[in-house]
Amino acid sequence: MNKRIQLLSIIFLGVSSVAFSQIKEEKLILNKKREPEVKKIEKKKTSVETIKNYPPEEKSQNPVQYNITDVPAVSDFKTSTIQGADVTPKFEGSAQNNYIQFGMGNFGKILGDANISKTLENKIEVGVDAHFLSTQGLKKEYDWDSKQSSTTLGAFLNSYGDKGKFNLNAEYGLNSYNYYGIYALTPSNDVDLDQRVNQFKVNGYYDFYSNEILNDVRVKSSFLKDHFDAQENQASVLANFSKHGVEIGKSGINLNADLGVGLETVKTEFSIRDKNSSNFFNTSLSPKVTFRKGDSYLKLGSQFAFLNGKNQNDLMAEQMKNNKTYWFPEAEFQVAAAQEFKFYGGVDGGLKLNTYSDLLQQNPFIVSDQYLRPTETKYHFYVGLRGDIDETFKYDVSAGYGKMRDIMFFKANDLFDMNFTLNRSAYNFANTFSAVYDDGNVGDIKGSLQYFPLANLVLDGEVKFTKFDLKNYENIYNVPLVTATIGAKYTMLDQKLLLGFKGIFASDRTTNSFMIQGVGSPLFYQSTENTNDKVGGYADLNLSAEYKIHKNFSIFALGNNLLSSKYQTYQGYKVLGAQILGGVKITF
Repeated sequence: MNKRIQLLSIIFLGVSSVAFSQIKEEKLILNKKREPEVKKIEKKKTSVETIKNYPPEEKSQNPVQYNITDVPAVSDFKTSTIQGADVTPKFEGSAQNNYIQFGMGNFGKILGDANISKTLENKIEVGVDAHFLSTQGLKKEYDWDSKQSSTTLGAFLNSYGDKGKFNLNAEYGLNSYNYYGIYALTPSNDVDLDQRVNQFKVNGYYDFYSNEILNDVRVKSSFLKDHFDAQENQASVLANFSKHGVEIGKSGINLNADLGVGLETVKTEFSIRDKNSSNFFNTSLSPKVTFRKGDSYLKLGSQFAFLNGKNQNDLMAEQMKNNKTYWFPEAEFQVAAAQEFKFYGGVDGGLKLNTYSDLLQQNPFIVSDQYLRPTETKYHFYVGLRGDIDETFKYDVSAGYGKMRDIMFFKANDLFDMNFTLNRSAYNFANTFSAVYDDGNVGDIKGSLQYFPLANLVLDGEVKFTKFDLKNYENIYNVPLVTATIGAKYTMLDQKLLLGFKGIFASDRTTNSFMIQGVGSPLFYQSTENTNDKVGGYADLNLSAEYKIHKNFSIFALGNNLLSSKYQTYQGYKVLGAQILGGVKITF
């Protein structure tokens, strides 16, 4: 019976590789243990290192939560590892964390990657982490330059003490690319479209093993500068206080009390166009209590935020100030009829500061001059059903509805001046985007599942439907109605061969666009805007494989967009065709 299931699994992977195609740039990293990122060391039972007496029994009782991870569709032409989804194979449980690898592929792709760490006395681990990826771009599609490169250098320290775990990391990133998505004009082939973003981050995190009074503290800081002298400084501190496991009489109900205290400040200054600048300082308090009995629970809480904000640009007569206090509801319940069926629901909300750094993660082709304002989710109600069937099939399905203010999305820019010349700045060819905001309602339906038919086979899938009803805009721009992913990992030959597959899908997106023509004497440009243009949907495929020739030596191959789907991430920004990259990895 096992042989029959294995044969069907191999056939599934083969059929999948013909049916789909990839729209997202994978990290191109094999077995990469990226400890430096603070978000990677959040408390998860599945990520706890197996060490005697670590963590203490009370910490290990935290239940595992199966949550949907929303993965935005991102171009496989965008080589930044920050946005990418890692679809490369990983040999779990390997004791060899140090490695160096190198790979090359078509479109001039070059990959270099290294992670080296050393465990010192007293369970202190120090290490360095480096990554480089570049491509020569679409030379056959554009006369002008479309090459890109991404470089990340980092150092980290992990310490496992008697009372908690400490992490400190510093990282420098350089993302160099071009505003190559010109569709309304035809400039000369030597036009300068360069954009470069430098960012330096320092993060610290301390997690106490026991949830007694002070649970964890995290500090983040970021310093960003781009090619057009935009600058952004960001810092935040979050402390979580808690008291867990308080028994209420002999009812079998446990009480958990939590209080989150956060401070965040962001200062952003732009040097071109309208020279926008903004300065935000946000203070937040998040008290909540949870009553838990077995797998059923009731959580009641609130979130309070006090925002001090200032905006200024050359078009404003005076500085705009915003001092406001916000309140958001936070509640959730779960009724566990059995492990297989857990009904849940709740309401939440919050305030998100939109930073230049965050906007670049979502759309690197924005102009280096943005009017920034926070997005407020006044409330978001949701209900769902999740479960674990015989530890073989895990699922989570939910639906929600919410009301939001200042929903942020991206609108295409016109020419900034109508002079009849192609000697323009890199961002002045109707090839950039700006953040715009609108109030409205949002409805969403999402589902996630994992299936483990064999010990060496894992299948997973996600789908999300999101519908916005805006106050002023008829359609939201550059946001797909439906996104989905499907993936698989399969090990063979006594775990010497690991195969990976990931397909990513998205529906059409509405966008605005411009038609530009020269008129008059003397000549000048005249522009006509289409507010209901379409950017086509996509179905895209990734395949990956790694084979261990020796315990210290592996070869790998990665395939992206294997059906060579010709689609665009944003208007004018075409992606690479079918890509094959191969390389070697040395572990020690």
